[in-house]
Amino acid sequence: MQTSISRRLALGAIAQACTFTTWAQSVPDKPLRIILPIGAGSGVDAIARVAAPSLMKALGGQPVVMENLPGAGGITGASALAKAVPDGLTIGIVSNNHVINPSVFKKMPYDTLADFTPISIMGATPFVLVVNPTKIAAKNVKELIALLKAKPDAYNYGSSGNGTVIHLAGEMFVDEAQVKIRHIPYKGTGAMVTDLIGGQVDLGVVSLPAAQAHLKSGALRAIGLCGSARTPAAPDIPTIAEQGLPNYSIEGWFAVVGPAKLPADQVKRIHDAFVAAYATSEVKEAMAKQGNVVNPTSPEVATQFFRSEMARYAVLAKKSGITLD
Repeated sequence: MQTSISRRLALGAIAQACTFTTWAQSVPDKPLRIILPIGAGSGVDAIARVAAPSLMKALGGQPVVMENLPGAGGITGASALAKAVPDGLTIGIVSNNHVINPSVFKKMPYDTLADFTPISIMGATPFVLVVNPTKIAAKNVKELIALLKAKPDAYNYGSSGNGTVIHLAGEMFVDEAQVKIRHIPYKGTGAMVTDLIGGQVDLGVVSLPAAQAHLKSGALRAIGLCGSARTPAAPDIPTIAEQGLPNYSIEGWFAVVGPAKLPADQVKRIHDAFVAAYATSEVKEAMAKQGNVVNPTSPEVATQFFRSEMARYAVLAKKSGITLD
């Protein structure tokens, strides 16, 4: 994902321009069904839906229908996608939980790698470690670690649920900082943020788009960004890595996948359409406002990325002792 964004998007736009006529002449008579294994209104849901009109144009006018199938940390929607006919009419947009689930659930109804065709890691949403300023006096990572070490288990952190990427982001901080702090799981980010502001929760990791308004109002205080680099959406917030925990790096990526054995021509058609759609000015502006970084990869890079992320989260889940039925 480190390849030049502008170069890749330019190549994608050229590819789209060269193939548009062909697509327009052979537009499928059925809509492209996009399964979203998350609830309506979530971050990935908003990221997907804002691009729908541009995606339809990039597909030569083929209608795009998005279907939310939340449940079991994304397993419900992913199961439906795994069973879909690989004809290029059904795909899905997944996030980190897709590769986390095999490490936290005791049983899986599908193989996360073998039963899907990676099409592209489209980009990522920055995460930020925040605190309730009335409960936590710390203003940076060093001060926070000192405070947590001075009173082991006296503080708590919230997450969007056991085994979610937000949970693992919190556990990663606990592990890297070598502190003891109690975990409080919620059913989704909304309730967690509400209790963070209300003071029932002391600190937690949330997506930058979900935190921005509360950071501006002073209801929450940012300790540090969780990714490896600062973001243009909040340039004044330093990363946790640059504040003394160099191995801490996690962000919420989103990816396009299809069912297993999706034909190469369909992989290319869908890949190029997504690259073109997310390169339009309307979608780029929407992504920038949300703080998202769009950086589409090739299917080959997406496959390698899935494998490396699965291995990384497996180590963290085992170290944290996270298991779900």
